[in-house]
Amino acid sequence: MSRLHQSRIADFQEVLGEPTVALTKLRELCFSGIPFDGGLRCLCWKILLNYLPLEKALWSSLLKKQRDLYSQFLKEMIIQPGIAKANLGVSREDVTLEDHPLNPNPDSRWNTYFKDNEVLLQIDKDVRRLYPDMAFFQRPTDYPCLLILDPQNEFETLRRRVEQTTLKSQTVARNRSGVTNVSSPLKSTPSSLSEYEVLPNGCEAHWEVVERILFIYAKLNPGIAYVQGMNEIVGPLYYTFATDPNSEWKEHAEADTFFCFTNLMAEIRDNFIKSLDDSQCGITYKMEKVYSTLKEKDVELYLKLQEQNIKPQFFAFRWLTLLLSQEFLLPDVIRIWDSLFADDKRFDFLLLVCCAMLTHVLGHLVKRLRVLKFDYPISDVHLILKKAKELQDSK
Repeated sequence: MSRLHQSRIADFQEVLGEPTVALTKLRELCFSGIPFDGGLRCLCWKILLNYLPLEKALWSSLLKKQRDLYSQFLKEMIIQPGIAKANLGVSREDVTLEDHPLNPNPDSRWNTYFKDNEVLLQIDKDVRRLYPDMAFFQRPTDYPCLLILDPQNEFETLRRRVEQTTLKSQTVARNRSGVTNVSSPLKSTPSSLSEYEVLPNGCEAHWEVVERILFIYAKLNPGIAYVQGMNEIVGPLYYTFATDPNSEWKEHAEADTFFCFTNLMAEIRDNFIKSLDDSQCGITYKMEKVYSTLKEKDVELYLKLQEQNIKPQFFAFRWLTLLLSQEFLLPDVIRIWDSLFADDKRFDFLLLVCCAMLTHVLGHLVKRLRVLKFDYPISDVHLILKKAKELQDSK
């Protein structure tokens, strides 16, 4: 380990060792990248995403409360519907008095169950193809959800629910089509579910944990529910927490990811709401802001893009909505997110990173950006962040 690296770790430990974390100091350190060692990144992200308070004395009680709350969500939204389904399905007494699958009442538990399945199918399709070039999401987790996988109870897991559902996968996908596809065309995905290894009973893959997080988020946030692309926001968060070197934290990666994701979505959810596209908080406004920022920082490049009639919608939609999670390899995405989460103006820096990305691939621009599904060429993320920082510092 280099001396510089050791001294950076010491700087983080010093700030995090105080009874009250100095947020400004922590942001400055995190902005330049957070070391993975000793679970520093996981801890810093939890603070930067407002999951952990700055007073360290409150941490253990808060974590216990939030993790218990998450268990409650699992019981109410995954275990209970499964039990209800089993009980109601078996009950052959007077079905006219019971809730039953053909009950037209919109408040019927069955009706809710079927509606939820539509959302679940879309989530399932998206999470199974998270980072297909990495084995991690297909591997079994060391901490399967015992609450659900308890063999005594045989509760229905979401995976089994997807397998058993009679709904066809042609469910209307709630994606953000119309501007551009949110998933990268370069990402190869297995053509059918059968290509995935089926894990033995009592095990679950990491993608199943991500599926559960997104399903519970959709249930608790019916106004937005699930929109394609949210899986790409949960992925790097969950990966970071589930690979934490501190096993006590790692064990609770699912609950901690859920709350950090919920907090992050509270800040970026407007990007996912189509009806807000043209408002000041919507994605169209932000895409235009990439160009106005570029015009201010690099007028020559801005004019070149205008001359070629290259619109920001061609590329900036996916960059901004998914916080660049599809443009770089996962370790690079995580490094970019260190800076984004540390940004006290909350994602203003993202606009500068987008401008830096444009100047960085000047040679490819005219040829590449005219293609609607623009894929950013593999690049050195450190150079891009350095350039973005220069743009930030130039008045």
